[in-house]
Amino acid sequence: MTTATAPRTVLARFPAGHPRGSWPADDYAAAQRAQGIDAHVVMDLATDQLLVVTDTTTR
Repeated sequence: MTTATAPRTVLARFPAGHPRGSWPADDYAAAQRAQGIDAHVVMDLATDQLLVVTDTTTR
């Protein structure tokens, strides 16, 4: 069985060890959503970063 994954665009990267935790990433994602971009935060365990990503193509 194969699972196809839609390509994601990384909008921003934030260090997971930030003193404020995930707040900067969450704030950035909320600002993008306010502009109409469907953004959400995911954790990249390999690089220990919080990524703000979108499933849509950005210009």
